[in-house]
Amino acid sequence: MTINRRKFMQAAGAGASVLGFPAIVRAQEQAIRLGLMTVKSGPLASGGLDMERALIMYLRERNNMLAGRKVELFVADSGGVPAQARSKTQELVERDKINIMIGPLAAGEALATDDYIRQQQLPTLSVAAAEDMTQRNPNPWFVRGTSTSSQCAHALADYCIKTLKYKRMAVIADDIPYGHEMCAGFQRVFEELGGKIVQKMFPPLTVPDYGTFLAQLKTNIDGVFLGFAGSNGFRYVRQFNEYGLRGKVNIVGGMTALDEAVLRNMKIEALGIITTCWYSAMLENPLNKKFAAAFRAEAKYDPGFYAAATYVEAAVLENALRTVKGNIADKPALMKALRASKTDTVRGQVSFDSYGNVVGNVYIRKVEREEGRLVNTVIQTYPNVSQFWTYKPEEFLKNPVYSRDWPPARNLEP
Repeated sequence: MTINRRKFMQAAGAGASVLGFPAIVRAQEQAIRLGLMTVKSGPLASGGLDMERALIMYLRERNNMLAGRKVELFVADSGGVPAQARSKTQELVERDKINIMIGPLAAGEALATDDYIRQQQLPTLSVAAAEDMTQRNPNPWFVRGTSTSSQCAHALADYCIKTLKYKRMAVIADDIPYGHEMCAGFQRVFEELGGKIVQKMFPPLTVPDYGTFLAQLKTNIDGVFLGFAGSNGFRYVRQFNEYGLRGKVNIVGGMTALDEAVLRNMKIEALGIITTCWYSAMLENPLNKKFAAAFRAEAKYDPGFYAAATYVEAAVLENALRTVKGNIADKPALMKALRASKTDTVRGQVSFDSYGNVVGNVYIRKVEREEGRLVNTVIQTYPNVSQFWTYKPEEFLKNPVYSRDWPPARNLEP
């Protein structure tokens, strides 16, 4: 009888069990069960679908193997609803038996799953920017290779003051923790450098129309900072132009306001808008040039924040898995390897602080046209930016978490 390699390996595995080989040896023969918590419906879906597409690409490029271990991917859709994110995380853990999770997308979702991740000791590489999960209440099973809500906004505020010479600004963002924290970080740095935030607005995430907010927008300002996610930045800018505000008020945006996932649907109204992010599809490093070209060939548009997020997190995970030689059974060792890793990624090299949050480059970008499409061209780089900006961590953490109410808005005008 001929025995092929598959049957031989199956027989060897059975023999190991019978002979009482250690469980860790048998576990190493099993696939890593990787969960992705994303958003595939609602206003955040454009980004959530990119998260899934890019992660599948990363795994496919490696024949669904990481650090010598087969990987099985399980995908859940939270719909952008925090309560649903929690229930779907439970399904991934208790039904699908995942070992590691990438996601969720939104800050509110991360906060809703925080205690469950702790209870289950689930190694999680987050896309969500929820500040306090790597600050005052750090989750030991949580690392973030993207950024906190405010990490890039700090840099943009510095740029608005020092380069654009803005003095008076308004902020507007989705009425969710991500929007609150982003605007708060922008406000803090902008005002500490001598500027004034004279107006703040927080429309509901699913607001059907921005007309009311545009009618209220002050025009005696230098610019308005957009803290939108998903497709809302596109919707706001389109109506901003319809209301005749282009040329009267400048727009600058946070890291997802004009993401490539929605930039592809925009036209001349987006040209010249400055945004900040830890990523741009136009980055010239070798890893990104390969990734951006492959993603563009498949999706027919450039990768942005959401696509790069899962691609970066997967690279960090692969590096850590190599360190522990693929052993996912020792969760503390895996978390230690994740937090100690220095990984070359499509966004540039990343490392992590003692709280599990990324330290990496932040880019100032400008919407330009290239080869018939709109792109986010990098015009300035802030190297090795931490979640604490230029503040000492111990001093930063004495303050409340960024919110609608902190820092206090002392310069608002009626």
